[in-house]
Parts: sequence; C-alpha cells; structure tokens
Amino acid sequence: MKVATSTSHSIPKLACPDGENGLLISTKNLDQTINVDKSSMTMTVGSGMTLRELISKAAEVGLALPYAPYWWGLTVGGMLGTGAHGSSLWGLGSAVHDYIVQLRIVTPAGPEEGYAKVRILESDNPELNAAKVSLGVLGVISQVTLKLQPMFKRSITFLEMNDSSLGDQALSFGYQHEFADVSWHPSQKKVIYRVDDRVATNALGNGLNDFTGFRSTPSLVVAAVRSTEEIQESTNDANGICLNAATTIFTLKATAYGYTNDGIIFKGYPIVGYQNRLQASGSCLNGIQDALLTACPWDPRVKGLFFHQTTFSIGFSKVKGFIEDVQNLVNLVPKALCGIDIYNGILMRYVKASSAYLGKQEDGIDFDITYYRSKDPNKPRLYEDILEEIEQIAMFKYGGLPHWGKNRNVAFLGAVKEYRNAAEFMKVKENYDPNGLFSSEWTDQVLGLKNGITIDKDGCALEGLCICSQDNHCAPKLGYFCRPGKIYKDARVCTLSAKR
Repeated sequence: MKVATSTSHSIPKLACPDGENGLLISTKNLDQTINVDKSSMTMTVGSGMTLRELISKAAEVGLALPYAPYWWGLTVGGMLGTGAHGSSLWGLGSAVHDYIVQLRIVTPAGPEEGYAKVRILESDNPELNAAKVSLGVLGVISQVTLKLQPMFKRSITFLEMNDSSLGDQALSFGYQHEFADVSWHPSQKKVIYRVDDRVATNALGNGLNDFTGFRSTPSLVVAAVRSTEEIQESTNDANGICLNAATTIFTLKATAYGYTNDGIIFKGYPIVGYQNRLQASGSCLNGIQDALLTACPWDPRVKGLFFHQTTFSIGFSKVKGFIEDVQNLVNLVPKALCGIDIYNGILMRYVKASSAYLGKQEDGIDFDITYYRSKDPNKPRLYEDILEEIEQIAMFKYGGLPHWGKNRNVAFLGAVKEYRNAAEFMKVKENYDPNGLFSSEWTDQVLGLKNGITIDKDGCALEGLCICSQDNHCAPKLGYFCRPGKIYKDARVCTLSAKR
C-alpha cells in the first residue's frame, strides 16, 4: 500500500506500490484546517493540504510558516515523506518537518484493534523523529500540528557575481542572510546570490513571487522547447545548447525571475513583501482549465520538459572541495554544463542538521541539478560523462546525502549507512508495520533491507541504475570506456579524470 496525494512530483518510485495488486490510499480529502491556536502559534491541518493552502490559511489568521520549499504544489504529508525543505541556517533550519509539534499517523494493526491503529506523537516522543521523515513506510500521516510565527515581511535582492570565489563565499553567505540561496551557472562562470532577510512589517512593499518556471506556459511553446532540446542532443549541438543557456539566464535575470514589487510589475530591487506572498509559488498548478492549451512545463499530458534531478546535500567541511572539483571539470570541458543552465543552473540551498532520523545529518548545502533526460533510456546525453562524474564524486567522494524525493537509483547506493540513527528508524518501522504493508521492493532497497537498488545490464548507467564499472554499462558514444571490474579511487567509477 502507498499513500497518494492530490499532486505528485517525486522523481523516484517513492509512491509506487509493487506489482498490479497494490493499493493506493488517497489523502485528497484530508485537506482541512482542524485547529488554530493563535496564543501558542500552532496550526493543525490534514496531511493532504497543499503547501499553497497551508500558507494561505495561516496568513488569514496573521501567522506564517517560517521556511518552506519553493514549489507550493507539495502536500504536508508529502513534505514529511521526503524531508522537503527551503533554504536557511537560522532557527531550526529550513526543513518543514523540524517545526512539527504533534503528528497523527495511522498504522496497521491486528483484528483486535480493527486492523488500524491511530498513534498520536508529541514532540517529546522519540518516535516522532522517525515519522517526521518517513519515506511513507510507517503508515498514513493524517494530521500534523506545526509551530508557526507571526506574519512578517522580507526584502529580496538578487546579485550577480563571477564564481571565482564561490567555494569561500558559499560557506559564509548562508549565515549572513536568513533566507539566502545561491544559483550557480557553471558554464557561464556566474553566480546569483539571493540577499534575503526579514524587515519591519511597516516597510513599504507588497511584492509577489510568481517564479517564471512555475507559470502556466502555452503547450505549443513547451513542445517547441522540448523539440529543440531533442534536436540539439541528437546532433551534438553544444554551441546551440550554450546559446540557449545564455538566453535563458539573461531572460530570467531581466524579468527578476518572476518577482514583482506589487503583484503586477517589477520596478527594481529590493522586492519587499509579506512572507506568504514571497516564500513559494506554482501558479501553473492552479491555472485556468483551457483543455491543456497551457500547462506546467513538465506536465506529462503534453509534450513538455522531461528531466532528471540529481539533488544531494554536502556538509560544510567538504563543500569547497566539491565546488572546486566542478569548476575544474568546467575548465577541462567548458561547454559541458550549458545544459543545466537551461534549467536555471545549480540551485544551492542551505540546510541544517535535523533531529529526524532520516533528516540532514549536519549543516551544509543542498545542491539541486536538473538536466535533460531522453525518452529513450538507452540513448546517452551530450556530455553525460561530466554529469555522471559530478553525481558520483558528490555521493561517493564527498559523502553527499540524497534528497529522498529526487535522484536516480545510483544516488541511493549505500546512502542509508550515512544516517547515524538509521537503526532507530528501522526499529520504529518494525514496530509500526511489521508485515511491511507500506513498504515496496524499492523502499526496501533504498533502506538497505534488500539488494537490487542497482542492476547489471547493458546501458544501465544511462538512467542511473548502476555505476559504470564495465564497458557495457555506458554507451561507447560517450567517448570513454570502463575497465571491467576496475574500482577507481575515491569516486569508484570510470570518469573523464580517471581516464586521464
């Protein structure tokens, strides 16, 4: 059994039941506000409520969720299942689950309990640390009580600089600004620093975040964009991809990434507005019903964007080394990362160590990389070897922790061993669901309970189903081969640098 929400955005098979006889349990109708206590600044909601609804309902009573992901189409239960977060090192950090004070979860039970048991977990119950980031394998979260804050305003300015000092700047920037993040465009050797802080509520401004990439887009436009990507990939048109990247970056910057000073037009920085209007967006999710003449750019019902997402967090002590490794790769092959700049580069968000058993283990930076994916799983991408190397050095050389709701299978290889309290999570899982009714083969593999998270077949590395350890794993068109059985130092993979 798996829980299905009103929307679904996870990249891996997190929400998929096994086989043809699995069951889906919908939380679509668990979308009500159950209780608001203004004196304690807490709010209890159903797990099926979306982030957009949560932000709106809180604002109606003068409260705000301090930190949240940037896409508002996630549900409360979905955010807890995947450990979703925003960007901040302040307070308890940017993860929504670290602001939970009570949680209700329905778990399997025997016939004497009606086959279901409702468990209420308070903040002093250590089992809450398992349920806060659950991967959906403990049961169905039905209600969540969150600690909120009085409504406040923020001031946002985007600053562009070159990336020569990024390795050092990234380490201090997150401590200087409460809602800081960084958008890195490696192929352009540019960085966009988000200077984002709280300001007095009487500061002038009614800014609005309507991020360009989350807006409804004419279906013909997204189809044309996808067709262009496919042609450029099939013809190895690196120059064309780099031109598209430069145009995309320029357009986003010129339009302030979709932000406006008054909800209508962008007049200049800083953008000042209330938290509920700036913290997240996703207007395409609630666009007009026009028979798909417009849609979210990645809507599978139209010919649109189709991509991989490689997302991982690296502790501060190792961040500079990783950034410098990526810069060295760009210096070796300058056009190799133009493709990710079409998807707004590498988004770097600040994360803080969490008490959740499967939450972040230390303060660090979350690197979010989105890039072209072919509809043909056996067709290599242009400069795939560079992207493979970045993924592999992040996970295996620098001990990166994968985002549970994103990534290809290879990112989860051995990942659970990096969590100090993984054994405690397994104990709660065994207690709550001893028969594994809410587990699947995939979640068992990710949690290290079964083998098979990677496979051995021709072309398996192209979809991230294995690391490249034999020649047949990677297409010869990539321009490099693996030595059969060879385990390479640090990255443990066959890469450009290993070849050199």
